[in-house]
Amino acid sequence: MRQVTVTEHLLLHQTKTPDASGKFTALFYDLILAAKTISKTMNKAGLLDILGATGEINVQGEQVQKLDAYANRVLIHRMERTGVLCAIASEENADFLRIPAQYKQGEYILIFDPLDGSSNVDVNVNVGTIFSILRRKSPSNNDVTLGDILQSGVEQVAAGYFLYGPSTMLVYSTGDGVHGFTLDPSVGEFLLSHPDLRIPEQGKVYSVNEGYYQYWDDATREVIEHFKGDANPLGKPYSARYIGSLVADFHRGLLNGGIYMYPVDNRNPGKAKGKLRYLCEASPLAYIAEQAGGAATNGTKRILELQPDELHERVPLFIGSKNDVEAVAEIYNKRRSTAE
Repeated sequence: MRQVTVTEHLLLHQTKTPDASGKFTALFYDLILAAKTISKTMNKAGLLDILGATGEINVQGEQVQKLDAYANRVLIHRMERTGVLCAIASEENADFLRIPAQYKQGEYILIFDPLDGSSNVDVNVNVGTIFSILRRKSPSNNDVTLGDILQSGVEQVAAGYFLYGPSTMLVYSTGDGVHGFTLDPSVGEFLLSHPDLRIPEQGKVYSVNEGYYQYWDDATREVIEHFKGDANPLGKPYSARYIGSLVADFHRGLLNGGIYMYPVDNRNPGKAKGKLRYLCEASPLAYIAEQAGGAATNGTKRILELQPDELHERVPLFIGSKNDVEAVAEIYNKRRSTAE
C-alpha cells in the first residue's frame, strides 16, 4: 500500500481551495524542516551537551532549558526566511518578532511553544512543539501590530504539534479534520499514519497534577472528585494518568479519550489566571480537540472564543473528550450560579 507524505496531503487539500496560492504549503514545508532538525538533535540529547538549564530565566519566570533555547533558535531562523510570514511569536520571547526587512514578507503569523515539556527531556520523556497559524488583519503595507496577533482561537488558519518520542509525529488541522503523520527516518518523510483522528466522546482517564489539590478552590476539587468517584457516566473511578508534558498528555487523550486538566491554583499570585499560555498552548490544542470531535473550556467558557489581551496571557484548561469537558463546565457553572 502506497503511503501519503504530508506534502502530498497538503497539496491535495490545496487543490480543493479555489483561491489557494501555495504560500500556506510553503510555510508548512519550512515548519516541517525545522521540526526534523529539532527531532534529529533530540535523538542525540543524551550524547550532546544540550541537557539541563542554561541558567537564564525566560519571560514566563521559568528556567530556560538548553533544548528550549536551541529549538527556539532553529524555528526562528528557519521560519523568518519562508517569505510568507509577517511576524513570529514564541513562548520564549518577551515580544513578538517582525520579519526582518531583508526577507520577503507575507500575510501569515506563526505562534509557537518551541519545546513544550522541555524539563522532561533529562529523563527521556516525550516533549513537543506546539504551533498556531493566523492571518494578519491589518493592511499589508503597514507594520504588523500586536493587535494582529491577539486573535481568538476561532480565527486560527491552522494549528498542530510535533511530538518527539519513540517516533516523531506531526498532528495538525487546517479546519477540515485532524490528521497525524509519523516521521520515517529511513526516507526523511512524514507519512500519513493517523487519518481523520477522532476523540472518543466519553473518556475513561483523567490527567491532572493532584499534588496541587490543596491550592484549588472548591469547584475544582468537586471536578476532580467527579472523576475519582462513581457518580459519573462510568459508574466507577476514572484511571489517573499524568506525564507532566502537555503535548504528550494531550496526544494520549486525542487517541484514547479522556480529559486533561490544568486548573487555576493559588500557589503563585502572578499566575492567578492559570499557567498555560493561551496563544501558543491552549488555543492551538483546543482547535485540534474540536476538529477531532472533542472540546476545550477554561471552566466556564469555550477556549476558542476567548479574546486574549496580552501576548503571554494565561488561562486554565480542561480539554479532551466532549462528555468529560461538558461535565467540568456543568460543575463550574453550577458553582458560579450558586455563588451569585
